[in-house]
Amino acid sequence: MAKRLLRIFGPLILAAILVLAVLVLPVTFGFKKVSAGEERQAAVSLSPNVLKGKRIKEAALKQNYVPFFGSSEWSRIDPMHPSVLAQKYHRDYRPFLLGARGTQSLTQFFVMQNIQSELKNKKAVFVISPQWFVKDGTRKDAFAFYYSQLQTTEWLSHYRHDAIDQYAAKRLLQMPVAKSDHFLYAALKRVSAGQSLTSNQRFYLKAKQNMLTQEDEFFSGINMPSQNLNKVNQQAKKLPTQYSFSKLDALAGRIGKSQTGNNRFQISDSFYNHGLKQELKGGKLAGFQKNLSYTKSPEFADFQLVLDQFARLHTNVMFIIPPVNAKWSAYTGLSQSMLRQFDQKIRYQLQSQGFNNICDLTDKSNVPYFMTDTIHLGWRGWLAVDQKVDPFLTQPQAKPKYTINDKFYSQEWQQLNPNELTTYADTTN
Repeated sequence: MAKRLLRIFGPLILAAILVLAVLVLPVTFGFKKVSAGEERQAAVSLSPNVLKGKRIKEAALKQNYVPFFGSSEWSRIDPMHPSVLAQKYHRDYRPFLLGARGTQSLTQFFVMQNIQSELKNKKAVFVISPQWFVKDGTRKDAFAFYYSQLQTTEWLSHYRHDAIDQYAAKRLLQMPVAKSDHFLYAALKRVSAGQSLTSNQRFYLKAKQNMLTQEDEFFSGINMPSQNLNKVNQQAKKLPTQYSFSKLDALAGRIGKSQTGNNRFQISDSFYNHGLKQELKGGKLAGFQKNLSYTKSPEFADFQLVLDQFARLHTNVMFIIPPVNAKWSAYTGLSQSMLRQFDQKIRYQLQSQGFNNICDLTDKSNVPYFMTDTIHLGWRGWLAVDQKVDPFLTQPQAKPKYTINDKFYSQEWQQLNPNELTTYADTTN
């Protein structure tokens, strides 16, 4: 009977052992190299698997791809989109889009953890969305959707006993998804308290990291969507053969006008028809944002994690601050003075620490066809971004000198009224 059972179940047991060995042991099995086509597709896919993984991002960023961090604006692919312009005009760089709807600073900090070598002493682009900085900060369900245990184990494998790691651990512990692995959760508790990991925890983290790395090698490129690459290819055909700002600006105006004909907000017809038309009936959205503020939020401290990580790696970053559609904000009551205060606060956080490459577009909210909808850049907006980003990436830049200040993790900073910035600067410097 025992021999019979062994004949039946032996191959299954052996297969299970081999699979476990492949996933856990730190062995290189000669996985297929990421192809140039796979890199092109991944760079614009906005795939959660690519964002959470390592293999494809790492391979592409070792080439001529540059990380473009952000969120839902990347999905607005029109002829002036950064990926389209870079492809059409054969730029020395290609954007690798990192972010999608719901990604904010905390997610982007963890995204950085397994591409540190590709960020060190390199360049990057980062879009700061004012809409992230609401009262409660990042949504827990959105964070959970993009959460990566692989990125967490990589971060824990090289964490240091300082403010950045303690704050990151505390923030992660506030997310329900942190409890998805009991051993990781226990390790985070120790890091948040400023304690060293135990030898058992370090062993577990290494084994977990190896397993997740092997999983990423196997599965990161499976079912990767291709529709965005098709869009980039199609949009590139609409551009003139030779780059000319005046011609592109005129084209952006014509396209914007042709695609915003059915509403008074200069919002794209497709977005208006599918996202707003029914909601606007009866004036239901009139004034609904009059009490909304982007000046007090835990997002300011989460954003400091991003800045701290860039500083550690000496990454030279161009930050983009987009406007809000002025016609839309006038209708919804979103305060223009509040938006200016947000701009002052975020610029102080950047510039006081040496992050001086800023493409601040907040004064362009009334420029025709600058926005594709209520909050996202489009047509002329993307062209304005290109005027800053292209020379930043293609021309030599002075090496940045960062001076990180842990005060930006404090509750005081998160809740500071921008009107008190001058006093705050005088008392904390």
